[in-house]
Order: sequence, then structure tokens, then C-alpha cells
Amino acid sequence: MNLFNSVRIQTPESVELEFTLAGVGSRAVALVIDYTVLGVALLLTFWLWILVLTQLSQWDAILSIDTDTLQLWTTAISSVLAFGLYVGYFVGFETAWYGQTPGKRYAKIRVIRDDGQPVRLFQATLRSLIRPIDDIFFLGFFCILLSNREKRIGDWLAGTLVVQVDSRTAGQGLFVSEEAKAVGSDLLTRLNFDLISPDDFATVREYLQRRSFLTETARQDVGLQLARQLKGKAQLKSLPTEMTANNFLEAVYWSYQQRNQ
Repeated sequence: MNLFNSVRIQTPESVELEFTLAGVGSRAVALVIDYTVLGVALLLTFWLWILVLTQLSQWDAILSIDTDTLQLWTTAISSVLAFGLYVGYFVGFETAWYGQTPGKRYAKIRVIRDDGQPVRLFQATLRSLIRPIDDIFFLGFFCILLSNREKRIGDWLAGTLVVQVDSRTAGQGLFVSEEAKAVGSDLLTRLNFDLISPDDFATVREYLQRRSFLTETARQDVGLQLARQLKGKAQLKSLPTEMTANNFLEAVYWSYQQRNQ
């Protein structure tokens, strides 16, 4: 297996993107960090459980409450809460942070779907529920080593990939021209955002981040294709002014960001 295994993905918008798969090393670093943070949270939960049990012994003497029953309920609730933290930690972060957790963000990797789109709640939940199986006897580790797409069991079932964040675009903001911002202000009232899915905007963001590494011809072709598709999906019959496809995409992305602030 190559040290840096890459994969080409064609998005539903027929845009071909290339990603570098995250290897075992970077995924292990991310997992250690995530399990450390999660462990602290679980320890706090356990400490809270001990505190509640201590208080129950006092309530028994004052209110004549059946302490054994309350202890059973407290233990059950604490167990459910601990399981919720274990699953919810990965689900919450990967959904809200576009496929990243604190550990993945540190390791500069993220989870995406097999079609190149951002991971959603369903995929993040399925990956998290299967994680204990992957951890047993290092099954996930061996699956990553033996798979040409470096997937663990949870990735196969959820239809996801773990890829490296492009070092050329990591941490850099998207350039939006003043002309595009002016058009974007107009689009805030004219564009029907409900007709465009979050995945569509994620594709636009991915393109705007990577466009400087495309050839001039490829940039024009892909930008025009995306602009036409967005205009059609939003049922936008006319534009506020004449502009290039790239300016239109910048304007749509900027207006979307402003709308969600």
C-alpha cells in the first residue's frame, strides 16, 4: 500500500475531486486525542454519579426514600448518559464540524461520504455505533491496512472515507471579491435558499477552495457547470448584473454564509 493513497471522486454535480486518504498514523493520533477528551467527559460523569449516590444516603434518612431503587435508577441513567456521550461525541462533532472532531482537526483529517459530499447525521451516527466493533481486537486497524480505500467496518457500512485536509487550503479563508459581495447582498432577497441543499453549498465551497490549483480551462468549465446547476436549482431566472461564473459562485457562497450567521 502506498504511503499516500489518493482517490478520485465524481460528485453528484459531475465535478471530479481528488482526495488523499488518511493513513493509519494520522487516524491513530486523532483517535488518541478524541478518546482523551471523551475519557475526561466520562470521568466527570462518573464523579457526578458518585456525588448523587452520596446525596441519596442522606435523602433516605430524611425522606424515607427507597435508596436501593433510586440507586438502580441512577446507575441506569448514568449508563445511558455515558453511552450517549460515547456515541454523541463523534456524531455531534462530525456533523457540526463537517466531518471533523477535535482529534481529526488536530491531525488535519476529516470524514466525507463516498460521493465526496460532507458527512451527514445518518453516516456519522452509523460510524459511531459501529466504532466499538472496530475497536475490538483492532479489527478496524486491520481493515484499514487491508482496504485499498483504507476503510474500517464503520466506513464500509456508512459509505464514508477519511481523507486528509488539503494542506494548501487548510486554514485559509475563501476569497470573495467586492463585486461578488455586492451581488451577494442582492441575492439574499432574490435567491430561494430552501431549494439548494447544504451539500450543494459544500460542493461550491470545495470548488472555491481548490480552484486556484486548477488550470484556467478546467476552472472555467467546472465553474460554469456549477453556476448553471445552482441557478437552475434555485429557479433563478435572471441575475442582478452580468458576471462571470466564478463571481456568481462567490456571491452565492457569501450570501449563504451571511444568511446563516
